[in-house]
Amino acid sequence: MKINRLVFAFLLGFATSAIALPKHVPVPGGIAVIDLGPVSQTVPTARWGEQPIAVVRDNGRWFALLGIPLDTLPGDVEISVFFGLTVEARQISVQIRNYPEQRLTIKDKRKVEPNPDDLARIEREKEVTEAIKRRFSGTPPATDFALPAKGPLSSRFGLRRTFNGLPRNPHAGLDVAVGTGAPVTAPADGVVANVGDYFFNGNTVFIDHGQGLITAYMHLSRTDVRAGQLIKKGETLGAVGATGRVTGPHLHWAVILNNTPVDPELFLSRP
Repeated sequence: MKINRLVFAFLLGFATSAIALPKHVPVPGGIAVIDLGPVSQTVPTARWGEQPIAVVRDNGRWFALLGIPLDTLPGDVEISVFFGLTVEARQISVQIRNYPEQRLTIKDKRKVEPNPDDLARIEREKEVTEAIKRRFSGTPPATDFALPAKGPLSSRFGLRRTFNGLPRNPHAGLDVAVGTGAPVTAPADGVVANVGDYFFNGNTVFIDHGQGLITAYMHLSRTDVRAGQLIKKGETLGAVGATGRVTGPHLHWAVILNNTPVDPELFLSRP
């Protein structure tokens, strides 16, 4: 019984500890932080359609974290919450968010209008990156992120982008303006899911933080980690560079939640 009490005390302390939840901003490209009620012996799970979503505990309560796709229209969306055999529906009201436009000139025209060989490579790489984004491990994620490079923020998340006069996908990450060779560090604990050289992204590191929370670090000049490696918050992942489709050296940092790119700034601690 003594051992059982010690285990119970440990679990209770873990269950009521604070993990610094991301900001609740239920807009396209944002995050809905959904209160599921007090911690109990039943650990809830949640899904959005067929997509599992992260459930974390903070200050003695359960919260679901839903990443909202950029193309979501304003209105109500619904998630399903499972408490054992009991299922409850929770509604989230998605608000309007208009993102500004950004026009860029890329010197390497192939990065804007790829040739047939490039397109075949892009398709192969897309299969790899889409599989990474779909990962959903059981590890509870740490959500108190630190900025992975020391520098001013430049291009923000969600910008509607035009390259060389041609409209392209919105900016699905956050750029940090810092020079080549500057260190890039992990914002939180995780496992390296992939390290590769991609046509658009250049040298890239992906980290799996658990329960569908994935981060990516792009355009690196150097990578210092390998797939499968355990990473602690603050450890070096590589160095800033200008590989892939860029106008100059910088770090492009992407955050994926339930297979959805979301605004990384929502995970950064409030000042």
